[in-house]
Amino acid sequence: MSDKTHRLSNAPRSRTLLAVTAAVLLSATLAMSACVSSSSGPQKMVLATTTSTYDTGLLDYLIPKFDSKYNIKTKILSVGTGQALSYGQSGDADVLLVHSKAKELDFVAKGYGLWRKDVMYNWFMIVGPASDPAGVRSLNGTVEAFRAIANTSSTFCSRGDASGTNTKELDLWKKAGVSPDPKTSSWYLNLSQGMGETLITTNEKKGYTLTDEGTWWAMSGNLGNLQIALQGDKANLLNQYGVIPVNGSNGAHVNTKLGLKSADWIVSAEGQDLIARFERNGHKLFTPNAA
Repeated sequence: MSDKTHRLSNAPRSRTLLAVTAAVLLSATLAMSACVSSSSGPQKMVLATTTSTYDTGLLDYLIPKFDSKYNIKTKILSVGTGQALSYGQSGDADVLLVHSKAKELDFVAKGYGLWRKDVMYNWFMIVGPASDPAGVRSLNGTVEAFRAIANTSSTFCSRGDASGTNTKELDLWKKAGVSPDPKTSSWYLNLSQGMGETLITTNEKKGYTLTDEGTWWAMSGNLGNLQIALQGDKANLLNQYGVIPVNGSNGAHVNTKLGLKSADWIVSAEGQDLIARFERNGHKLFTPNAA
């Protein structure tokens, strides 16, 4: 057989080899593209936070900016501070934004959180009906106001959800020397609800409640039966918020890297400036104070 004939007889085999090689390369390219596409999709993170940061609209304002910057999809668990800390302890959240400093420090001391930093603050206030049956508006202090509400058996709506606000409320009752029991005190309503729902119920009942000023100013336009009864008690009504990245040892699915990234961002100059500029109904709702 001549060399020419030999070359011609191998031509189909060469074409087949080239086709197979091309197919393999194409498959590899598509696989790599799929991997790149998958890895470039948003990473998922879970933020557990108090209802007041959600009800005020702060999270709807902050989170999209954070997510867009870092290509993250944040899932928000809006609950009371007690429940948020429980989510962190069980490893069902990556970062916490809450407002009960003693509980937060205990959480970190027990190893559930990596660290805790101040983020922002506002103030608690007492709101109540225009008729003010307990005479709260004529009083100078929160402890006196709580005592007057109890002495007049005026309706009081408690969140009753182990939140930071509920913890503050119970502390104020203790200072007033009062131990309200929803089972025996008909005037004391234990709602087991977030701040927004508690304000709505208080408005319907024409009662008193303790609220953070952020949620109040965000919702006050729809709470026609309520007015501010007492505010400005700096000794008793500070409402400090803190951020805690969850310790990865709490669960294999805790994303420590993203939790830290989120916590670092909210106390950064960028995060703090955004908080400072956040307003609802003409009121600045939070004052940033990260160190």
